[in-house]
Amino acid sequence: MKIIAELCQNHNGNMRVLEKQVVEAAKNGATHVKVQHIYADRLSFRSQFEKGLIQNNKILAIKRNYKDEFKRLKRLELKKNDLKKFIKLCKTYNVIPLTTCFARQDIDEILSLGFEELKIASYDCASYQMLRELKNKFKHIYISTGASYNSEIINTSKIFNKNSFSFLHCVTEYPTQLKSLNLNRMKFLSKYSKHIGYSDHTSVMQYGLIPTLYAIFLGAKIIERHFTVLDKLKTRDGIVSINSKELKQLSDFASISKKDQQKIIQKEKFKLKIMLGKINSKFSATEKLNREYYRGRFCSKIRDSRGTLEVYNWEETPLT
Repeated sequence: MKIIAELCQNHNGNMRVLEKQVVEAAKNGATHVKVQHIYADRLSFRSQFEKGLIQNNKILAIKRNYKDEFKRLKRLELKKNDLKKFIKLCKTYNVIPLTTCFARQDIDEILSLGFEELKIASYDCASYQMLRELKNKFKHIYISTGASYNSEIINTSKIFNKNSFSFLHCVTEYPTQLKSLNLNRMKFLSKYSKHIGYSDHTSVMQYGLIPTLYAIFLGAKIIERHFTVLDKLKTRDGIVSINSKELKQLSDFASISKKDQQKIIQKEKFKLKIMLGKINSKFSATEKLNREYYRGRFCSKIRDSRGTLEVYNWEETPLT
């Protein structure tokens, strides 16, 4: 069983907090600890998101001002030396260091730092050019599939050897409601990868750990959860994060027999059918809006005689 503790933005740009996260995650059952390889200058400017777009009382684009988002992300950046310390600390505590690649131009840097496994966010599940460039460079790649069409998932699976990557079922609502979970979706993913898991964005304050535990009971072999050592109200991702105690509970549950897992799960019997949902489900309105914003949120930037060009992860434009 692989348990990925996603540190995400819960370190608030503070290395001491991040270091504590690694130690606590390792002590409480995580097998992998993940950061995000984000540089603010990879942020793409797209005018439709500056003020948002509403027509006929329908939201067509969320509001996310470029300057404000740039400043926020700049404060959260981890420098190369920070990442080297992170990798070293992970190895000291016998967990595998992970990072998420958000731009093609960062692939070589991620490799040079020493990351051997990699995460791809849902919005790049169909960034075929980036995925081709990643192929055979890492021991294993974890790909979230939230807000991805069936055809995109199938096409992505054809790029990799089935043993070299994992698909993680994911719903891109933050936090995710029970009616949107569609855990049955893992059955579809299992047709295209030998390694299937679940990246959970539900609120523990609202539902406890039941969605994650149920996914494990249903056969998920990889679990990803946002992880925090700070008060959940003091970080942007706190609402979808678990703490050390909750991580330990999750890890302990994964280690017991199916029979004992079932006893725990059945106590929440009234919620199970809602969580299962459908194998083939449609995006919610929230997922559609998130897909529009986050797919293309980051890009690679190259400079030539035409000036600075923004190259998106799915474009075949050479970066050099």
